Amino acid sequence: MTSPFKFAHAANPDWTQAAQACMGQLGAIPSGATLGFLYVSDTFADELDAILAFFKSATGVPHWTGSVGVGVCATGVEYLEEPALAVMLAEFDPADFSMLPVLRSPQDIETQPAQAYFAVAHGDPANSRMQELIDSLSAHVSSGFVVGGLSSSRGETTAQISDGVVSGGLSGVLFSERVKLATRLTQGISPLGPRHRITTANKNVIGSLDHRPALDVMKEEIGDVLARDLRRAAGYIFVGLPVRGSDTGDYLVRNILGVDPQNNLVAIGEYVEPGDELLFCRRDQQTAEDDLLRMLSAIGAQLAVPIRGGVYYSCLGRGQHMFGAPNRELELIRDTLGDFPLVGFFANGEISYNRLYGYTGVLTLFG
Repeated sequence: MTSPFKFAHAANPDWTQAAQACMGQLGAIPSGATLGFLYVSDTFADELDAILAFFKSATGVPHWTGSVGVGVCATGVEYLEEPALAVMLAEFDPADFSMLPVLRSPQDIETQPAQAYFAVAHGDPANSRMQELIDSLSAHVSSGFVVGGLSSSRGETTAQISDGVVSGGLSGVLFSERVKLATRLTQGISPLGPRHRITTANKNVIGSLDHRPALDVMKEEIGDVLARDLRRAAGYIFVGLPVRGSDTGDYLVRNILGVDPQNNLVAIGEYVEPGDELLFCRRDQQTAEDDLLRMLSAIGAQLAVPIRGGVYYSCLGRGQHMFGAPNRELELIRDTLGDFPLVGFFANGEISYNRLYGYTGVLTLFG
């Protein structure tokens, strides 16, 4: 039977202390460890080169991937807005993965190996062509699946890891189809009503839905209490834009940026066109928990072998903010699927399949 991956996590204002604590947890380094996952708090963004060099030297593991985040997470625990590290040493046959150097334009993917099956990727939110890059990488891998997240930071520095410290594009790891894995996403929201067709719109401002004033439709669906206090609705009500061709009912969740009561307009965080579909959604703690548990049940059934390790990419608006208590989101994963090695970070946008999402959690398990 194959053994679980080794992992460690620690919080400390001094990265050297956190890194030493992680090495103490890792113990003896498996001779078969070939790929390291490393996630560091944005507090340490400027020290990422030194942190990566430390773990390369201390473990002898040759290849590394990872990112900076406003928070990092590991099995049953999250470190949001505090200085921390999370590291996992994975054992893959060197023939079953290759590093993906930073892609800054869709043309860069043409130089990558053609036999790749699946990609784990981290992106720079400053690259305005990120969706194009994700599309190109998805088309390049035979499964169509890219999973990962965009780096997040409270400062100016964001960075990713692809053997070295990189920025400016999309980077990560390509896996062959021989690697046993399963992946799913959770969106943490529930629809309030049916889908509506957008009948008039200008960029991100919606004038009418189903030939009716957009704000009137929204007020009907969110109920009298929130309709009387639209400021209060801002933290609970979102729009979902259905993903065309999705067989699992996925949608892109976007904020409601504002309303114009005089003209019955609704502005959202995405450009739309007449003919597009939209639904209003609610986000709260119970909805988030229910949807996460549904996802965990599905992914548990999907992977037919024991879990060796996993990576989790959650929106920086999730975690304690969405689940009401520290560690709750990560505890639900551990309590449902078991106490296996898991690392990840809180992202500024989550990648699943061929799209960039918001307010989602993307879980990938390796068997």
